[in-house]
Amino acid sequence: MTSKNSDVVIAHNEEFKHSLGANVVNDAQKADAAEHTMTLREAFKTHKRAIFWSMALSSALIMEGYDVVVIASFYGHPAFTKRFGVLAPGSTTEYIIPADWQSGLGNGSSAGAIIGLLVNGWAADRYGPKVVMISALVALTGFIFIPVFAESLSTLVVGEVLCGISWGVYQTLTTAYASEVCPIQLRGYLTAYVNLCWGVGILISSGVVKATLNIESDWSWRLPFVVQWVWVVPLFLIFFFAPPSPWWLVRKGRLEEAEQAVKRLTNPERVSEEEIRNTVSMMVHTNELEKAESSGTSYIDCFRRTDLRRTEIVIMVFAMQLLSGQNLIGQGVQFFVTAGMDTANVFSLNMVLNAMFIIGTLVSWCLMPFFGRRTVYTAGMFCMCVVLYTIGGLAYNPSNGSMWASGSLLVVLNLVYNSTLGPICYTLIAELPSTRLRAKSIALSRCAYQVMNIICGIIVPRMLSPASWNWGPKSGLFWGTSAFLCTCYCLLRLPESKGRAYGELDILFENKVPAWRFKSTKVDQFAGHTVDSKKDIEDGKEGSDIKEDIEHIH
Repeated sequence: MTSKNSDVVIAHNEEFKHSLGANVVNDAQKADAAEHTMTLREAFKTHKRAIFWSMALSSALIMEGYDVVVIASFYGHPAFTKRFGVLAPGSTTEYIIPADWQSGLGNGSSAGAIIGLLVNGWAADRYGPKVVMISALVALTGFIFIPVFAESLSTLVVGEVLCGISWGVYQTLTTAYASEVCPIQLRGYLTAYVNLCWGVGILISSGVVKATLNIESDWSWRLPFVVQWVWVVPLFLIFFFAPPSPWWLVRKGRLEEAEQAVKRLTNPERVSEEEIRNTVSMMVHTNELEKAESSGTSYIDCFRRTDLRRTEIVIMVFAMQLLSGQNLIGQGVQFFVTAGMDTANVFSLNMVLNAMFIIGTLVSWCLMPFFGRRTVYTAGMFCMCVVLYTIGGLAYNPSNGSMWASGSLLVVLNLVYNSTLGPICYTLIAELPSTRLRAKSIALSRCAYQVMNIICGIIVPRMLSPASWNWGPKSGLFWGTSAFLCTCYCLLRLPESKGRAYGELDILFENKVPAWRFKSTKVDQFAGHTVDSKKDIEDGKEGSDIKEDIEHIH
């Protein structure tokens, strides 16, 4: 790091000592040291209330995972295709949903989610996450009536758009809440848990759709929509009683309420009043540090100064979920039908496919402590590239064996995805933005995902549909190439955030540290100077020595 960059940050910290007072800085330093030295076992005992509330709020994504995926399962559902579909080319008994309508139904929720995300990024900062989540849940309760009693595909599309607005709210706030109420040691687990909640919802969706296959009336496809009302009451109670985010209260200057929130999120037998004040002081310090680096908290500020790089990375991290070929997993039923499987086997294998969301997230919990975020995400992307090329290659030798091999590899693809990209994505998008712009940065990253989802929702059904491009499993070659390009991006741009306090990440981005050096760079956020562990330590200088040198110069 150049002395120029170090001087800028040191000047900021001198301002903090005058504006915040030495006591606040000292208390923040104590809280930071305590958090870094805390073991995983201690973190669990001290913050078990925060773990409970984080997991409870994330359960909203069980509902969203169920709702978003259930419509895609109907493309191979006999009762649904007979009610809304058209005869397949060359058949007098088989019905299919045209690719255009598949795109419309799949993209409806994505279009609504983009609206919900953008509104939520503003509303959550103004009114607080609790108010916004309760409002979204009340609206969703009414919107569910539309798909339940739909009489046409166009009505279903309208219902998906309106429901998508509420789902967009859950996608942002649950991840942000998980990242704000827990210490460094638990942050990765609880943000990755969001992916497990998605998986539980998707698995329930698969089971409900399979259970209704033998119902001969329209209730065969209406009942899965009706099940969405089951989540409303328990989620309302969770949202109502959950403690507010102390970070949001600090940003609003409500420090006493922030202390009360921290008290509700920690074990009173293990945390003293002084430690609670120290924790809030650390939040104040980080907030002031970011205010010195950024001019505001609007959407446009996400694209200014150091926040531009942070926004670019979180947008790409979420968009690469789909660029990795994950969209083939979401179209599993259609993929298996195109490969020639019968209906019963299709929905059985689809349940196995969706179970990988849960198994994979548990695997990711084992990988993260040892390898960190960057390594696991990048390695997962490369593995998906290899599996996708294999699926595409098998399509050139069609047989019953290759059909089942492709189906099995799709399950492997889902396991790889949910052990790496799926859960680690939520950890990265929660940790990499600045705390002041976190809600808006996550909203923008999820918008990028939804835009990609719309694009994939247009081209993937055409890739798989016999009445359109009819690529079938050969589409694995296309997405394998996409996954390879994403692997190259990860190597060049994706930084490591494991074990970093938010203030440390602020310093690393402010000093423009390259992505591949985030892990090896030491940071003293209270001095504001970065130390390259490979160079400066070899020269015989520790972080405190360098800090003294700079202060002596000043």
